Amino acid sequence: MPDTLRDVAGIVWRLLILGAGLVVLGFLLSKIAPVAFALFFAMLVTAWASPIMNIFRKIMPKVIAMLLALLVIAAGVVAIFVVVIRSTVSEGPKFADAVTSGFQEVETWLRTGPLQLSDTQVNDLLAQAGTAGKHVATGVLGDALGAFGTIGTLIIAGSVFIFAVIFFMLSPDRIWAWVVGWMPQKLAPRVDTGGRIAWESIAGYTRGIIIVALCDAALVWIGLSIMRVPLAAALAALVFLGAFIPVIGAPVATFFAAVVALAERGPVIALLVVLLTIVVGSFDGDVLQPLVMGKAVNLHPLAIVFAIAAGSIVLGIIGALIAVPIAGAFYGIAKYVTNRDPAHPYPPPPPDPVAST
Repeated sequence: MPDTLRDVAGIVWRLLILGAGLVVLGFLLSKIAPVAFALFFAMLVTAWASPIMNIFRKIMPKVIAMLLALLVIAAGVVAIFVVVIRSTVSEGPKFADAVTSGFQEVETWLRTGPLQLSDTQVNDLLAQAGTAGKHVATGVLGDALGAFGTIGTLIIAGSVFIFAVIFFMLSPDRIWAWVVGWMPQKLAPRVDTGGRIAWESIAGYTRGIIIVALCDAALVWIGLSIMRVPLAAALAALVFLGAFIPVIGAPVATFFAAVVALAERGPVIALLVVLLTIVVGSFDGDVLQPLVMGKAVNLHPLAIVFAIAAGSIVLGIIGALIAVPIAGAFYGIAKYVTNRDPAHPYPPPPPDPVAST
C-alpha cells in the first residue's frame, strides 16, 4: 500500500471518529439546549463584566465589585435598548413609509430601466421576495420561541444563567481547575491551554463586537446626517443590531438606508449611501476589528460567512449570532494542537516508559 494512501486513510478515519463524537455531543446538547444556551450566554456576560469587576476589586470586596460590574453591564444594555427602541418607535411609521416608497421606486426602475421587466415578472419577483421575508420573520420568531420553549423551561434556563454568571465571576479558576482535573494526567496541560485559548477568543470577540457595532452605527449615522438622509437615527440603530452578525449583518441593514435614500433623496444620494456601506465595511474589516479584537477571531471573511451560514442552518438566528465566536475558538484550538500558534507551542508527547527501558 502506498505511504500516501496509508497517511490519508489514517487522517480520514480519525476525522470520522471526531465527527461522530461531535455528532453525539451535539445530540446531547440538543436535549438540554436551553441550559446550554444559558451557560453560553453566561460566559458572554462574564466576558463583559470581568474587566469591570477587576477594576472595582482594587477598592472594594470581590462580591460587591461583582454586583457593581453586573449593574454597570445591565445599565449599559438597558441604555442601548432604550435608544434603539425609542428611535424605532418615534420614527418607525416614517421608516416603514420611506421603505415602502423606496421599494416602489425600485419596482418602477425594474419596469422602465435597462432590465425592462414585464408586470408579470415584477409581480413574481415581489411575491418571491415577500415569501422569503415571511420565512425569515417566521424563522426568527420560531428560533426565539423554540430555543426556550415553555415558561417553565424559561425559568429554569434563567436560573441557570444567573447562578452561572455569579460563579463564573467569583471562582472561574476553581471551576476550570475542576474540569481539567477530570482529564487524564497526560492530557490535562493540553486541555488547560486549549480551553484558555478558546476562552480568550470568545471573550475577545464578545467585548469587541459591542465596540464595533457602536462604531459602525455612529459612522453610518454621521454619513447619513451629512447627506441629509431622513431617519438617520433609526437606520443607525438598525445597523447597530445588524453588526452583531459580522461581515454580512451591517451591509444588509445599510441596504434599507439606501432604499430610504432612494425614496427621499433620489438615486444619486442612494448611490452615495451604497458607497458609504462599502467604506464603513472596509474600515470595519481592515481597521476596526483588527484594532479592537486583535487576534481574538483571526478568521478570513469567507470563513466567517461560512460559519454564519452553517450556524443559521443548524440553529437559525441564534446560530448566526454565536457562530463566529465558536468558530474562532475552534480555530484557535486547531492552531494550538497542530503547533501553528507561536504564542502557545504544543508540548511534545511524554517519553514512552517502555521504550526508555
